[in-house]
Amino acid sequence: MAGSKKNKAKKAESTSQEPPTPAVDDELMDELFAHLDSRDQTVQAESAAVINEVQTNEVARNEARSRKDVKSRFKARQARKAAAREQTFSPSDPETEARLKKEADDEEKDIDKVCQEKSLQIYEVNPDGHCLYSAVADQLALLDILPASQANYAVVRRAASQYMFSHPDDFVPFLAPPVDSDSGVMTPGGFERYCAAIRDTAEWGGEPEILALSRAYKVPIHVIQAGRPSVVVHDPGDPAAAKDEKRVVRISYHRRMYGLGEHYNSLRPKNAFSQLSQKMHTMLST
Repeated sequence: MAGSKKNKAKKAESTSQEPPTPAVDDELMDELFAHLDSRDQTVQAESAAVINEVQTNEVARNEARSRKDVKSRFKARQARKAAAREQTFSPSDPETEARLKKEADDEEKDIDKVCQEKSLQIYEVNPDGHCLYSAVADQLALLDILPASQANYAVVRRAASQYMFSHPDDFVPFLAPPVDSDSGVMTPGGFERYCAAIRDTAEWGGEPEILALSRAYKVPIHVIQAGRPSVVVHDPGDPAAAKDEKRVVRISYHRRMYGLGEHYNSLRPKNAFSQLSQKMHTMLST
């Protein structure tokens, strides 16, 4: 009998778990986001503070899981983006503003330095959610891979979507499942919706989409950014294409160019006139 009681006690202990983290009510979050547009600065600031707290906690949880699960790194990255975006609605803080300005200036200097070394200049594209695809489209036109009439984000989005949908094994393991999924893996239906969103919406594109475009167009894509490494190379998987240094898509990645939003631009080669103009500007400013 004593042994039976002990076993029951052990079973009770093993089944007891910590209460799950309360889910954030979607309607409440929608209401908080709506308050960000309020003309009342107090309401705006309080809403921003609550959103920041919720999303900062989500970042911490996701980053803890990321050590165990590669797909969680994607979730953590998305949460960091959302939390950073909401910080722009925080009350004015001179120290924060100064820090952000310095970070933006430092990023610009780092990218400009690499561009100077490679005789490139930034061609700015609209920060409208299509920036990655517009930047790549501009490059594909320069390389005569796409005719000018087709060098637009819609065509490039479709190419990325089609390639990913045709090669699910190359992408599904690295994509986070929907937040309401309990499987831990993106389902075929979820992946189909993901590819449709790439094709049909202004959903922001990142690493998976860059890889898909590199392979779809059989061209290396070099992403210039601040920090290290200064150039991230996406290989199309074709040795012959990788060796052709003249046939490379070059874009820049900015974390601070537009507030705290991530952005891509196209990098065009400098012509003789622009190089001379830059030298004159440097001489006059020294």
